[in-house]
Amino acid sequence: MPAQFHDVFCASADGLRLHAREIGPAASSALPVLCLPGLTRTTADFEVLAQVLAEDPNTPRRVVAIDYRGRGLSDHDPDPAKYAVPVEMGDVLAVATHLGIGKAIVIGTSRGGLISMVMAASQSPLLAAVVLNDIGPALEMTGLLKIKGYVGIRPTPTSWDDAANAIRTMFASDFPNLDEAGWLAWAGRAWRETDGRFEQTYDPALAQTLAGLDPDAPLPKLWEAFDAMKDLPMMLIHGALSDLLSRATVEKMAAHHPDLALVTVADQGHAPLLADAPTIARIAAFCARCDRAA
Repeated sequence: MPAQFHDVFCASADGLRLHAREIGPAASSALPVLCLPGLTRTTADFEVLAQVLAEDPNTPRRVVAIDYRGRGLSDHDPDPAKYAVPVEMGDVLAVATHLGIGKAIVIGTSRGGLISMVMAASQSPLLAAVVLNDIGPALEMTGLLKIKGYVGIRPTPTSWDDAANAIRTMFASDFPNLDEAGWLAWAGRAWRETDGRFEQTYDPALAQTLAGLDPDAPLPKLWEAFDAMKDLPMMLIHGALSDLLSRATVEKMAAHHPDLALVTVADQGHAPLLADAPTIARIAAFCARCDRAA
């Protein structure tokens, strides 16, 4: 029988209701995996990957994907200023504590990778290893401005086909090989339908986190936080078409972390979907190596 997902709810440090999805054996001897989504993303982004890792015939493992505040089934924060990496790191730690997870392999997509780096800089004992999905200590302004352009209140679709077409319009150049089923699946992660009405799966107030983004004032680089991971097993997944993480930054990351396991995903931009078999196989192999090292 396939492993089943279970919804988990707990309280944040400031009393918001946080949501996570868990799958796999809690008593496994393998290191658990914590999946941290991108800025506007949810636990749904990790369903395919989580199912495969949880059902690995050799080392089935516990996998937990987390909705930070304002995303998915977690409460929205009445104060948008709290949609910030340090606060969201606290949400991750609250869920891990609630589930009794003291050490884990953390897979961070985009925003989730930034949270991982800040966690390392704060010397959190939670990190056993890190997989960064198309994120690094230096980011390209082109990609940041693109994200700023689509985060917030968007036109409400009238059907799932309409929703899929809207997603395709925004991201077709980043994912040229995604088929109709893929765009519909993406729409299903970006919207939910309740009583015939479509609603985004994140708080539109998240747009305020990027309001101050200025092309003439680049964001500070996070090399010190990245270097705090120097003793951790690390994998970097890089979208070959990414406009957020440059090849030059990838090469510099590899120079800073000589044991970095690099996976370049062809024909995908920011951020790789982590749903294709070759990428999942590389992540599973990396997790198994981390088990042996632990």
